Amino acid sequence: MSLPKKKLSREESRTTLRRVLSCIAPYRLFVVLSVLCAAVSTTARLYVPVLTGNAIDFMLSAGKVNFPRVGRCAVLIGIATLVALFSQWAQAVCNNRITYCVSRDLRNAAIRKFQTLPLSYLDAHPSGDLVSRVVADVEAFADGMLMSFTQLFTGVLTILGTLIFMFRVNVPITLVVVLLTPLSIFSARFIAEHTYRHFKCQTEVRGEQTAMVNEMIEGQRVVQAFGHEADSLADFDKVNSRLWDASLKAIFFSSLANPFTRCVNSLVYASVGLTGALYAIQGGITVGELSVFLNYATQYAKPFDEISGVVTELQNALASAARVFQLLDEPDQVPEPDNAEILRSDGHVSLQNVSFRYVTERPLIEKLNLDVKPGQRIAIVGPTGCGKTTLINLLMRFYDVDGGSIQVAGKDIRSVTRASLRASYGMVLQDTWLKAGTVRENIAFGRPDATGKEIIAAAKAAHAHSFIQRLPKGYDTVIAEDGGNISQGQKQLLCISRVMLCLPPMLILDEATSSIDTRTELEIQSAFVRMMKGRTSFIVAHRLSTIREADAILVMRDGHIVERGTHDSLMRKNGFYAKLYNSQFEGVNI
Repeated sequence: MSLPKKKLSREESRTTLRRVLSCIAPYRLFVVLSVLCAAVSTTARLYVPVLTGNAIDFMLSAGKVNFPRVGRCAVLIGIATLVALFSQWAQAVCNNRITYCVSRDLRNAAIRKFQTLPLSYLDAHPSGDLVSRVVADVEAFADGMLMSFTQLFTGVLTILGTLIFMFRVNVPITLVVVLLTPLSIFSARFIAEHTYRHFKCQTEVRGEQTAMVNEMIEGQRVVQAFGHEADSLADFDKVNSRLWDASLKAIFFSSLANPFTRCVNSLVYASVGLTGALYAIQGGITVGELSVFLNYATQYAKPFDEISGVVTELQNALASAARVFQLLDEPDQVPEPDNAEILRSDGHVSLQNVSFRYVTERPLIEKLNLDVKPGQRIAIVGPTGCGKTTLINLLMRFYDVDGGSIQVAGKDIRSVTRASLRASYGMVLQDTWLKAGTVRENIAFGRPDATGKEIIAAAKAAHAHSFIQRLPKGYDTVIAEDGGNISQGQKQLLCISRVMLCLPPMLILDEATSSIDTRTELEIQSAFVRMMKGRTSFIVAHRLSTIREADAILVMRDGHIVERGTHDSLMRKNGFYAKLYNSQFEGVNI
């Protein structure tokens, strides 16, 4: 899908720049130090041509060379050069401190934002694009900002300082330089207006490309299994072509900066040389002063070349920053009320006239009512897409209901803290998630303070202890990101161990044994029976044989509970549940 290539208005650009400045504000001390260092460095560098001009005049005196004064000028030139070098080094230290502190703050803010974004946003945006914003866009912003601090301050001060020195030497020649200045300003402005739009488009398409690469790497087995390699390459080629087109346009306009400014620089230098030579012939200035002017003409024109490059990089940086700020500006999940209570669950869950839809025009759950007594085991079954997992998301408040209410222990879950609500549930999903770290750290994810004995006991209860012992370093074995170096069944056993360790008052088991062999599943089921004793449990299962012992079975279809009861009562009813159950053995189509 192609991303929109809209041009941002000047007001949006200014808004982004203002926000960048607000991010820099906490480091204003380093900004002040950077400006001071730039001023000292610029003054020292601009003083060198004056000393050089004086030395030339001392060597061109009638009939002799004034060696003492020439030597003094040489010493002062050496001191000024050392001062300029030290100031440039100190400025670089300050600029790097500002840049990387702001980059750190932006990345921290983005990661904090991920913790507060509603799952609906994360579900609707490719993870690769979000990664691109946090990594590539922040990096591009940092590069542009570093160049801006390093060259912009120095360039502006060089221009101002050069004009001041030139006005002190000769006003008419300086006016020639000033009259030609608008050419440099015009060229820089023309380039800046055109580059921002294309750099913005480039960052958007780059995010789309990152998302596609991430998707292809994660799903490479599926791609190869279905022989989709050629189509995937074709899709990538299309995105890559659009990135090439956007990058080419951005680079083309940004590359105009150097030729434009060099042309203006040459024009300024030639004008100063010609005008200064005429004045020198008439005795208006000395040869040394003419050399000073020619040197200043070069130094005066050079910052415009650098600033035009800075403007180009700044446009790229602002385009990247705008994407990061766009992420940070996304509305957070519905905030908790100021008087939100800490939930102390007794296992009583009640759903009253619950309605929910992911898309406004497509209702999913409507007027759902359910009352679950403490300690009950509730199985939720039904065909794919009927709302089973959605119901789990609502119970955990990953999504908020559109109508009605969900109550736990007599309290609306919107009136309690999310942390206390989710701490009341233990959750094992069909899709496992493990972080890069040791087996011990992954099991103790919900209870970091758990002892080694408690972790081992939980692993034994989940029948994971035996395979963990066979790992190279046992519980200290480091597993790759998302458990890439262990099997799917072993990952699920570790996730079950994680819940076994916490043992909260309520459990959610969404196809918790889907990746486990039959023999181990029987053992896990017996462990689950012990774990669920006295705890309210919600069990989502497609293999209906695994939920025959549930206290109540809810049969869902198109977002509604169409049947409820025990396994035996539902089978005697010979309704939709019976057809679902029998279809697993007889191949009946539902």
